[in-house]
Amino acid sequence: MKSLNVGLVFFLSLLVWGVYAETASSPLKKSEALPSYQQDAELIRTTYERNLYTLPAFKMGHYGLRMYRQTQDAKYSAAIWSDMARVASRLNKFATEVNTPEEIKAYSATRIQNYGKKTDVRGKLRYAATRSQPEYLYLGVDLLGSMARANEYGLKHREDKLLREVIRRYDFAKYATDPAMIRAWAAQLANQVYWLRQLGEQDVVNEFIEAFKVTYPDSKDAELTDQQFMNKIYGLTHIIFAASEYYQHSINEKDFQWVYGYYRNNIDTIIERSKEDVIAEVGINFLLAGLDNDPVVEKTRKAIQGAIDRDAGMVPSVKGESELLDGEHRNVLTIMLLDWRGAHEVPTVSKQPEIFSSVPYGLIPQ
Repeated sequence: MKSLNVGLVFFLSLLVWGVYAETASSPLKKSEALPSYQQDAELIRTTYERNLYTLPAFKMGHYGLRMYRQTQDAKYSAAIWSDMARVASRLNKFATEVNTPEEIKAYSATRIQNYGKKTDVRGKLRYAATRSQPEYLYLGVDLLGSMARANEYGLKHREDKLLREVIRRYDFAKYATDPAMIRAWAAQLANQVYWLRQLGEQDVVNEFIEAFKVTYPDSKDAELTDQQFMNKIYGLTHIIFAASEYYQHSINEKDFQWVYGYYRNNIDTIIERSKEDVIAEVGINFLLAGLDNDPVVEKTRKAIQGAIDRDAGMVPSVKGESELLDGEHRNVLTIMLLDWRGAHEVPTVSKQPEIFSSVPYGLIPQ
């Protein structure tokens, strides 16, 4: 009887060990532990940096400048030079070919025609809002962004005086306070009013913010389409980004309490109704304010980490596409959100002269 009991115990031990071994070797159990946020950021960084110099100048510069401001790594210098060349080329064209009222009118007419061909909701909104004032595409979308980028580098165009005279012909409040324009261009207008302030030109930041609040009252969020809800959130995130001069300066939460309070009250809705770009931008807004430990940051990081396709090495589009060019914006934001390195006022011609040893034609030190 004793030997029977011993045998039974031995048999049960083998059975338990078999169950344990099977469980331990189960792929589902082993894969429960996700990589760290930094590891996932590095995965995406590797994907993009293998192919960085195959991207167009705008995308290459967009990625390289953000990574340099995060890391100060000299390997991004060539991408920054490419961005400078793009800025110089555009400002050279405007200074020599597109600066009289007639030239601006012809240039803007061509630009608005392209928007007239768009069939998506956003494209249609932009065409409807801008067709009666197409000069906005020249002034806000093209000229101001290039002048502001040069300014951030500590540079200006050799015809800076002429280009500033062009800006002063227009009252930017006309665009920045128009509800239809805000519904079509919220994030872009946020950039542009801060660029004007940065350049020491017309200051309509406060007027834009007040018009934005009237256009998108928080009490009406439920009435917004997903496209319009995301346009609102993009507008909010770009107010913070533009105020920081794009990751160069920290933000004081108290200066934008209305924004941060809104995020905290609505983060679950934002994650549910928004694309990954928008979610990542909300998280980075908190990081810019030094709020690394705020629960909103963790929620955005978890949402973004859950969207990563590790076989593709990136966050794909909402349609599951993993095309490098179209995915650059959301993926560089993902890297920054998951592996934040702080705000840094770089690169500038005075602090990093080695990057600016050969400045593209048309740009000069301020």
